[in-house]
Amino acid sequence: MLQTCGENWGIKGVIMAIRNILSKSSDWLRGEGPHHQIVVSSRVRLARNLSGAPFPGWAKKAERTQILERIRPRVEELPEMADAFSFACQDLSALEKQVLVERHLISREHAAKGPGSAVVMNKRQTLSIMINEEDHLRMQAIRSGLQLRAAFKALNKVDSELEQKVDFAFDPVLGYLTACPSNVGTGMRASAMLHVPALVLSEQINQVIQAVNKIGLAVRGLYGEGTEALGNLFQISNQITLGEREEEIIERLQKVILQIIDHEQNARQTLLQQRSNTLLDSIGRSYGTLRHAYSMGSKEALNLLSLAKLGCDLGFYSEEQQHAVDELFMETQPAHLQKGSPKKLATEERDTLRADIIRRKLAEFQPPDVAGVMARVQVVPQKTGEETAPAEGTEPSGESSEGAL
Repeated sequence: MLQTCGENWGIKGVIMAIRNILSKSSDWLRGEGPHHQIVVSSRVRLARNLSGAPFPGWAKKAERTQILERIRPRVEELPEMADAFSFACQDLSALEKQVLVERHLISREHAAKGPGSAVVMNKRQTLSIMINEEDHLRMQAIRSGLQLRAAFKALNKVDSELEQKVDFAFDPVLGYLTACPSNVGTGMRASAMLHVPALVLSEQINQVIQAVNKIGLAVRGLYGEGTEALGNLFQISNQITLGEREEEIIERLQKVILQIIDHEQNARQTLLQQRSNTLLDSIGRSYGTLRHAYSMGSKEALNLLSLAKLGCDLGFYSEEQQHAVDELFMETQPAHLQKGSPKKLATEERDTLRADIIRRKLAEFQPPDVAGVMARVQVVPQKTGEETAPAEGTEPSGESSEGAL
């Protein structure tokens, strides 16, 4: 049954509903799906607007409210939203909005919205629809691992269902009309969140980023445009939405992602075989700090957890331990820490709480199985001063044609 939170619910109903959804982790955070060791998640987003209505940024408050009243019921009655949550933005606290941002369910821009805006999301937190963000509709589907096609298929179905109920702004030549010209056409942004610590450790990441940018794709940080790539996490997405079909955009992005996966896997093997001391030192230091630190900032935690995750992927830790590490990526984010506290936390208190949670969660974490892993690896002696990354100015291995790295 849909849980709609607005004027008729009252503050208690809103609090109960948001607590309900925030008490559960998102399905896409489970560390499953194809290539999940490197691809954390796949996301497809569609921007749509009502025909004849002003874009949210140009609309007056009364107009935004009217648009919301037109769209929200149509979104809530979608079959995919049968067991969903629907929140008016003004009914959510700043903290609750930030938790949704940390879970990638709403954008930072939507978190700043007030009356006339809303968000509807399914119970599994794999489908969310923002109403009156930059566009009237910002719809997104998220999947674990490399599942761009599956995410697009799910979202395309929702888009088709809504298009039967509302009249979207569409031009026969340009395609779907959007508030930002960069989204005109398909209105689609497809992206994958990649965890590539080996490319960072081997100092190859800048070359990969440059190669990706040259073929018309964008590389962004953890929370999208203008944010830092914390925890060795990078978002790769399309930039062109005009002149290409949705399926073509997906296939081109998929091809590039698979090549980056190959580069990361090769970099991991190179670290094991040729730079094992560098790798073991990084994993060992992360283990020691995560297990014994009593204060830890968000950035440091993400970077250390990234190295612990790399250790899990390479077999230094068990699968059970990997699950704990994956959960900590989200549980140690600032808003998630604050939502579990009865009082407002100062930065120092939050850093202390973060370290406490990590120590408790990793209390049974066994030391990295260095002997077991290295016994399976044919180690190549590392020569002093020898560079293992490609020389400056060279392209990473593989094709150099468009669509390849």
